Amino acid sequence: MRDCIGGRDAPSHTGLREALRTAEQGETVVNITMNMKQFMNARPRVKYIFFGGKGGVGKTVMAGAAALWSARQGKKTLLASTNPVHSLSNLLEQDVFGKPVQVSGEPNFYAFEIDTRDTIERSKREIREKINWFLKFADITTKAEDFIESATMNPAFEESAMFENMMDLIFKDEYEFYVFDTAPTANARRLLGMSKVYSLWVEKMLKSREEAKSLRELLSFSKKKEEKDPLMEYLLGFKDRMAQAKNLLTDEALTAFFFVTLPESLPIAVITRFINWFHEFGIPVGGVVVNGIIQKEQVGQDAAEFVLNRIRMQEEHLEEIDRIFGDRVRAAAPLFETEVKGTGMLGRTVDYLFA
Repeated sequence: MRDCIGGRDAPSHTGLREALRTAEQGETVVNITMNMKQFMNARPRVKYIFFGGKGGVGKTVMAGAAALWSARQGKKTLLASTNPVHSLSNLLEQDVFGKPVQVSGEPNFYAFEIDTRDTIERSKREIREKINWFLKFADITTKAEDFIESATMNPAFEESAMFENMMDLIFKDEYEFYVFDTAPTANARRLLGMSKVYSLWVEKMLKSREEAKSLRELLSFSKKKEEKDPLMEYLLGFKDRMAQAKNLLTDEALTAFFFVTLPESLPIAVITRFINWFHEFGIPVGGVVVNGIIQKEQVGQDAAEFVLNRIRMQEEHLEEIDRIFGDRVRAAAPLFETEVKGTGMLGRTVDYLFA
């Protein structure tokens, strides 16, 4: 896979529009160098895919369509939302908040809006234990409660809880295929980058803990080494967990992140900015999905000027998408005549996403 954003031999924007005309009849889309279906077939071991992009571009719909496609291939599939502002229940027209729920009429399809509240409370309890260990180790009489509020008021605390929930789901390995609907790109970047950040943090913590332990033993009258260090044991376990998470999230044979964009300047600019950052963090980028294209052939010449202007604007941005992303464009989906809700409309989206 090419490491840069763009690529040679990019298809023309006419090819993207042609994709819309041919997908509904089930014809092969030949103008996209490697479409989503071909990408997945070329990587049969891929098990974890993520959809991200600017807010409002259709990430949830594309994630839902990918999960439905996987489930209909016979794989037990989990669609999970790591977006604090969940919308899966609305998309699927059933309540999937707080626990995995089987999607109505789809035996292999499960969906889950992750609830971080329990994880946050559990994290607070763990922080309390760790602070108590530290205070006892340092012979400080201050109560742990004085530190807990400061620790849990960190703006990234909920994000950390979401990351823990996500990795718990993955490590339990109860499904054959996982699709994640992520928060807008900046949040997704921080979320998936946490394994690297955590790894750097835990290395520093281990070094500090070793130094403190050595100094304590050096100053001790008894010269007796402590038999057990709960905090050190925790840090070593956490280090192993983060190493496992990092290996998994950066393995392009198992993981792929797809950016969703509209043919508009702002969402294109957003993913252009972040796509190389994902590569720098080692997160495999699967490609770009273009959503919300107005089908020109369905619009008459007597259409409102607003609609005609939108079509001209989209044509310019489709050219820009080809120029920037080239052969990383995996699929093109139209602006449907109605809102995408329920498995019926998701099925129509599957026809375009995996044409």
